[in-house]
Amino acid sequence: MIQWLLEGVGGMKVGKKVGAAATVVFAVLGCVGLGYAAPQGAPEPQTGFGATVSRLFGSPREQFQPRVDYASLDARIRQVMTKPDMVGLGVAIIEDGRIAFVKGYGTTTANGTEPVGVHTVFRWASLSKGVAATMVAALANEGRLDLEAPVARYSTQLKLPDGGERVATVDDILSQRVGVVRNAFDSKLEAGEDPRMLRAMYATLSKTCDPGACHAYQNVSYDTASEIVQNITGRPYQLVVTQRLFQPLGMTDASVSRAGLMSAQSWARPHVGRTTVEVNDSYYRVPAAGGVNSSIIDMARWMQAQVGVDPQVVPDSVLSEIHRPRIKTDRHLGVFNRAMGPNSYSLGWRDYNYLGHHLVGHQGAVRGYRATILLDPVRKSGIALLWNSQSARPPGIQLEYLDRLYNMPRKDWLGLDAVTSTATAESE
Repeated sequence: MIQWLLEGVGGMKVGKKVGAAATVVFAVLGCVGLGYAAPQGAPEPQTGFGATVSRLFGSPREQFQPRVDYASLDARIRQVMTKPDMVGLGVAIIEDGRIAFVKGYGTTTANGTEPVGVHTVFRWASLSKGVAATMVAALANEGRLDLEAPVARYSTQLKLPDGGERVATVDDILSQRVGVVRNAFDSKLEAGEDPRMLRAMYATLSKTCDPGACHAYQNVSYDTASEIVQNITGRPYQLVVTQRLFQPLGMTDASVSRAGLMSAQSWARPHVGRTTVEVNDSYYRVPAAGGVNSSIIDMARWMQAQVGVDPQVVPDSVLSEIHRPRIKTDRHLGVFNRAMGPNSYSLGWRDYNYLGHHLVGHQGAVRGYRATILLDPVRKSGIALLWNSQSARPPGIQLEYLDRLYNMPRKDWLGLDAVTSTATAESE
């Protein structure tokens, strides 16, 4: 059986039929209505259950004609979930700014029976960087900070070689251009050291380039963003993000702490292989870099905001700023990265080019969890996945979705038609 749950963005429950395997939410034309996506596909909203939705909540602004064959995509995902390296998975897809498909697969623990639903909470890992960039850019849009100002102006703990904090801008921090070796002090962070102290220790590192001149991925220095937000607003970063972004977007399951994950009514436990492991606290201590949790339905709402559906919360000017490429990056290992072609880093986002289509996205990984998001801002469409294992398979789902979205010949990106999987990808 499949759980069926219909609810509005504000959480108003209309009706449900309880089962024991997965949950599908039928989401909406526009940002406040309801739409339709069945577990076996996406029937047009003017018929069947969609007609009921229309009667209850008014007619959609225009007829929704999905480009994607959700029945075939769902079948592919269900095949993926039979693999031993998969435990639980949440998938969210938007088309033309509408939530078109949201579904949970598998279970919250490898040996358990609780199904993953659309309100099951996962970790975002490095997808959190897009939240921080959005928050900082929103403050800049209000004139409360200057992205081109030296980071030293905002009284953070970050110190760079040769006094580079007086040169490196807020924009440099958010685009990973601080001029030191990649992933600096991540091992010390994972060993329990204070990230604020580690940011001060950046001054002891050798300079690899001048600030702004080269790209090297960071977590500890990226979390300078949380200090900037706190220093400007006078309130904790977690509270500001919740009140300014999550609550207005209707992201009712979202949080920015370990406690927020573990106190959720349903949350996916982390796994290495088929073994359930402890939730690691390290990257919650750099919340701007890796501290966000949410359900997959919240992720769908986040995708809508990132393609311009909620301009009162995330203005178009903010989106233009954070999605604008800053510097070329070298990510060519794995099928996913090769398919994406030449890519750049923006502010908390990566910029890709898939078959001539400009995409923005990011990947995330912490022990026992993986996450990925990919958006086409022009078509206001995209796909995000959250899962509670270290499997490299799910990015292949994104590629199979894109081929359906762009009406391209199908490729076996998931390796389901072969003996072994070919869909591998690096995550950060």
